[in-house]
Amino acid sequence: MPSIQLNTALPGPNSQALQQRRRDHVTAALGQTVPLSVRSAQGSLIHDADGNTLIDLIGGIGVLAVGHNHPDVVRAVTEQAAQSINPGMLVVNHDLYAQVAELLNAHAPGDFRKKSILANGGAEAVENAVKIARYYTGRAGIVVFEGAYHGRTNLTMGMTSKYGLFKKNMGPFASEIYRLHVPNLYRVPPGMTEQQYLDWSCDQLEFALTAYIDGPAIAAFVIEPVLGEGGIVPIPVQFLAKVREICDRVGAVMIADEIQSGSGRTGRLFAIEHSGVVPDLITVAKSLGAGLPISAVVGRAEIMDAPHLGAVGSTYGGGPLACAAAVASLRLLTDPEFLAGAGRIEASVRRVFEDVQRDVPALGDIRGLGGMMAIEFVHPGSGETKTPWPELVMEIVARSFRRGVIVMRAGLFTNAVRFLPALNIPQEQLDEALGVVADVVREVYAEHTRQPVGA
Repeated sequence: MPSIQLNTALPGPNSQALQQRRRDHVTAALGQTVPLSVRSAQGSLIHDADGNTLIDLIGGIGVLAVGHNHPDVVRAVTEQAAQSINPGMLVVNHDLYAQVAELLNAHAPGDFRKKSILANGGAEAVENAVKIARYYTGRAGIVVFEGAYHGRTNLTMGMTSKYGLFKKNMGPFASEIYRLHVPNLYRVPPGMTEQQYLDWSCDQLEFALTAYIDGPAIAAFVIEPVLGEGGIVPIPVQFLAKVREICDRVGAVMIADEIQSGSGRTGRLFAIEHSGVVPDLITVAKSLGAGLPISAVVGRAEIMDAPHLGAVGSTYGGGPLACAAAVASLRLLTDPEFLAGAGRIEASVRRVFEDVQRDVPALGDIRGLGGMMAIEFVHPGSGETKTPWPELVMEIVARSFRRGVIVMRAGLFTNAVRFLPALNIPQEQLDEALGVVADVVREVYAEHTRQPVGA
């Protein structure tokens, strides 16, 4: 029996009524991928206000690597709520905070002593990492990369790449931020081989030390091992290694922003582990709390201990409820058997959409790592320019929802569909959901081109 159960057209009448309440009372600036009102959720299934059941392949934008309402997490949070909710880590100690830090320190890459600090969300973690790196080095310069997303605070918006969606009319932004090129192997410039492009990209890092900022002025390089909002673009190992080499040479801190790519999403606790490159600091959030708001910076103890007493902190950061969820989540996300689900997801996405790609030339690229996957769409016939086709993607997202599957757009050009399902999604639900999206891709492409699929 299929998991998708639709009793009404989507969105149903109750969802539409609740959407109206949202429109009446919530700022119109708050985005929403699909017009659905949730009644309950379990695993990879969402049950809406009209009694419909949908398969969720986006998991709160990567927040739910362990799925909705995992029983271990629910149990941990329920038990903790009966004890204390938030006595305040800046006032007293509660041991769950140290337990989360201990687990992160033990599993983060690097053969050196580590420490951690907890906060509420990804942007706060990135800000903490930048502040700590600046304090440790005594420098101001922060180097970031094209396609990056680091948050929505003033500092992290300055670090984020996509201007129109995240930064328009929000400035001025924090200073001493320098943005550099990052290689996207789907978009190798015409006339270059992939290796030549990678070599050129690494050369540009060296060039930047003369053209944009002097090495001794750099506090940190901040890089996502897999771009998230930027379109699920894995950063080549050669480039990550070059960043590491420059950091070592000029005395800068290498920060891996793993807000979206971490917490088991790619089949390792941290995506940077696939490369063998060891950063100095890692930022973590999203699936760390299995749906509760918690983030962290973990890294070299001497860097983490550099700021003066009271220089970092948060009223709610690392509260007992979120820490209880994080401990339960980390126990799952450090289990090799559980993490193996990421490889199963990648294999399934590639299998389904490689078949679609033979029929739909607009499907230009299938990429990602583990449970962090995307398919990118370009106008057929655009050749080496690979002209983005965002309108096709928006229709695929909308129509997939109406068929009972939740996916989301991504990419600097908004022309990719991304998949961030729970790592423990049952295979039959994954196959069902991907099958729906595959059918939608074929249909939407045929309608836009007015030709039968495969023609």
